[in-house]
Amino acid sequence: MSNPVLVEVTRGPRVESLHRGAIAVVDAAGAALLAHGDVERPVFPRSAVKVFQGLPLVESGAADAYGFGEKELSLATASHSGEPEHVRLAGDILERAGLDEGRLECGCHWPSNFDVARAMVQRGEEPGQLHNNCSGKHSGFLCTAVHLGEDPTGYVGKDHPVQRRARAAMEDLTGASLGEDVRGTDGCSIPNYAAPLAGFALGFAKLAGGTGVSAERATAGRRLMQAAMAEPWYMSGTGRACVSLMQAAPGRVYVKTGAEGVFCGAVPELGLGFALKIDDGAGRASEVAAAATLAFIFAKADPQLAEAYGVLAHKTLRNWNKIEVGAIRARIA
Repeated sequence: MSNPVLVEVTRGPRVESLHRGAIAVVDAAGAALLAHGDVERPVFPRSAVKVFQGLPLVESGAADAYGFGEKELSLATASHSGEPEHVRLAGDILERAGLDEGRLECGCHWPSNFDVARAMVQRGEEPGQLHNNCSGKHSGFLCTAVHLGEDPTGYVGKDHPVQRRARAAMEDLTGASLGEDVRGTDGCSIPNYAAPLAGFALGFAKLAGGTGVSAERATAGRRLMQAAMAEPWYMSGTGRACVSLMQAAPGRVYVKTGAEGVFCGAVPELGLGFALKIDDGAGRASEVAAAATLAFIFAKADPQLAEAYGVLAHKTLRNWNKIEVGAIRARIA
């Protein structure tokens, strides 16, 4: 089936571009509150499910053994901007397990924050692996391995215990069997598994509602999401969509972006999870669609908050002279 248009981009009075995709909103029993498009089509979640991958950090006892608080746990599920405090804290997480940046296997890239990257260039600096947006997650992987007495070398490999635990957690939450036929390699070199979009929404609903999973897993998931809600900047960065979407409803909404137009999240007070994928991978569309999805979720429960998310689901476009030329707006009923 052809997915519906979820987001349109206007210029003047006309629609200039269209973004198709799918959205699933479900409760912990799997009942669909919203199903736009083909929500059973397997998609790679990319970084939108870092909470799933971070569960063993808490469940193993590693997080408590190393004294991790909300900032550390938020960073452990982050796609951060590579700002100085992100880099510093990722390094500190490693140090608590007796490790350094050299043990990371995520690769390096320039910070996504333009001002930070420019300042580094002006100082003649090169980025390291701690600048990688996934360095917090990888530091958490390493801490878990060390805490459990495992050799951390090669922890990004599909057969390393670190990745086997992450895959098992994802299977438990999504209800999907994740084999070689759905395995890809993520930008940070770990395995990434495709599963139905509705399955990812279900996984977040299970953690949000605390049902359909073990009490230990539910507690760990809520702890990770609560850390991100309390410290959203650490799991994202300055001016990022995840921060603005969570700050619109402090402590009530968890959201996480992923590459190629993926967004996932949960509303714990309603026991709901959601997942969306923009077919063409456009981040500008996924951010607007995520805001519109939250507006839909809160339409009856909190109309005032729904209205606030509706505002975030409409972005004004301006040219280089700051003249308004159009908009990016959601088309989600």
